Amino acid sequence: MLAIIFAAGLGTRLRPLTDTMPKALVPLAGHTLLEYQIRKLKAAGISDIMVNVHHFPDMIIDYVRAHGDFGCRIMISDEREALLDTGGGLRKAWNSFAADSGEPVLALNADILSTIRIEDVMAEYNRSQGIDGLLVVKKRQTQRYLCFDDDKQLVGWTNIATGEVKPELSPSALSHSTKLAFSGMQILSPSVLPMLNDFAEQIGQKFSVIDFYLAALQTAVFRGFEPEGELLDVGKADHLAEAESFAIKYM
Repeated sequence: MLAIIFAAGLGTRLRPLTDTMPKALVPLAGHTLLEYQIRKLKAAGISDIMVNVHHFPDMIIDYVRAHGDFGCRIMISDEREALLDTGGGLRKAWNSFAADSGEPVLALNADILSTIRIEDVMAEYNRSQGIDGLLVVKKRQTQRYLCFDDDKQLVGWTNIATGEVKPELSPSALSHSTKLAFSGMQILSPSVLPMLNDFAEQIGQKFSVIDFYLAALQTAVFRGFEPEGELLDVGKADHLAEAESFAIKYM
């Protein structure tokens, strides 16, 4: 299995730290967010890893090379000319380095710490039949939720603060759906790459992976999976103290 780490974001919510470094290199308990994810993937037996870069890209490239790629084969998907968001970044990296591999891809955000075992997610994907992707979700408070039917199949998305729903769902379907927060981790079948390419032809190269999932619902099957484990989004500066404690406990 191949892996993609989303590390290209500007990290605006982590300023002023990210005025001088990329979000992925923010230090916690003597390690960086990027190192945490690489070591987590390596422990699960995944050593072919793609990292996309945009904000201070050379700092990330120099960092992984200085550490001998952490004993993995780390490839760089360079977005310094244009930030492509999660969906566009996934598509670019996948096409550039693994389009012909025929292997599934595990993609995850650099700035979400968790004790979720990647091995458990891989095992669930391997057990699942007839799906195009497995989306890791958790029960947690947020404003934006993915909506799943009784078979744990993705049917939509909603923002409970604004009432926005995508795609349009009947009030009954919305109220009876299970609403779970996306964890920033997913495993995608090779069947997804042609869909990503078709979607990019329609709307352009920059798009979010969630927008892609919602647009593909008529032909693709994305299943939700809620594994055991804690999760912490390190996206905001006021979360750093909590993230430091989390990292000391689990890294």
